Amino acid sequence: MNEILEILSENAKASASEIAALLGRSETDVAREIKELEDAGIIRKYITLINWEKLDQSLVFAVLELKVALQRKTGYDAVAERIANFSEVDSVRLISGGHDLSITVRGKSMKDVAYFVAEKIAPLEGVQSTCTHFILKSYKEHGVILTDKPKPKRLVITP
Repeated sequence: MNEILEILSENAKASASEIAALLGRSETDVAREIKELEDAGIIRKYITLINWEKLDQSLVFAVLELKVALQRKTGYDAVAERIANFSEVDSVRLISGGHDLSITVRGKSMKDVAYFVAEKIAPLEGVQSTCTHFILKSYKEHGVILTDKPKPKRLVITP
């Protein structure tokens, strides 16, 4: 099963027949295992990695670090689940260090992101403080290099 997950993590568009050929297994067995992984919630979603910087209407991304008041019965889960429900939020993670939660958000502008933090995140019960880091440029996402290196220009040599 781990071999299937490795292939899908590199190429979410890989079909059961392509994976079966790579692994020397039957397409039926591979399709069944993929279905089991989906049903078990191990495979949650198939995604497309987009280099937003190449678009004219690129989005603004920010990483928020939050200090959260620990809830007696739910720990950090209640606050994290509320935050995860906002459409602007791409990811929510419990982290170690000086902050408790790390959140990745996106908006159409820095102003939109700042408004979201000030009006929707900071006032939430349990959120003690926020620290916003705007992402200025992404070099690598999900293991993929996003920057294009210019091709070297070589002079044509003629005899």
